[in-house]
Amino acid sequence: MSFELPKLPYEYTALEPHMDARTMEIHHSKHHNAYVTNLNNAIAGTDAEKLTIEEICKHISKYPAAVRNNGGGHYNHSFFWTILSGTPSSPSAKLEAAINADLGGMDKFKEEFNKAATTRFGSGWAWLCVENGKLKVCSTPNQDNPLMDVVTDCNGTPVLGLDVWEHAYYLHYQNRRPDYCTAFWNVVNWAEVSRRFEAAL
Repeated sequence: MSFELPKLPYEYTALEPHMDARTMEIHHSKHHNAYVTNLNNAIAGTDAEKLTIEEICKHISKYPAAVRNNGGGHYNHSFFWTILSGTPSSPSAKLEAAINADLGGMDKFKEEFNKAATTRFGSGWAWLCVENGKLKVCSTPNQDNPLMDVVTDCNGTPVLGLDVWEHAYYLHYQNRRPDYCTAFWNVVNWAEVSRRFEAAL
């Protein structure tokens, strides 16, 4: 079974002006597509061909670096596209209550999340995860994610993530990663984040 590049649930222009169409097109059709191609090449003829991308991530220590990097790239980007939307939305009452209880409220949560994203050195991701029924903010380097058994300080089920690789924002924001992180909140698909949160409990 080969992995495939998922179609976006919206047009490349849908997230403008916060995420520009040119960046979205390159990010999806070039960067993500390369991860899919390289992952399929890396797992060809192995038992991983029969597994889901989540199963591969959960046992990533069994696989070579090409599977870790490209499998992570495929999972992370597939996840990322679903939690973006050009339609304004709000967290569910259940998610909002958890953000208040576990993270000190929405403003404090956004501040902590933006800090995780802006202070991640080099390339990586910021995450909101559910671990043991509680929300936590953390970040991972490169294409690692909280599902991976090699990750020790950012574990759990991801419900929100932000790509802070330069290819995600450089055309529009250049070196202004903090501006990109701030703009991100305008395109969060809170309905999907809320759904993932409730599924993770």
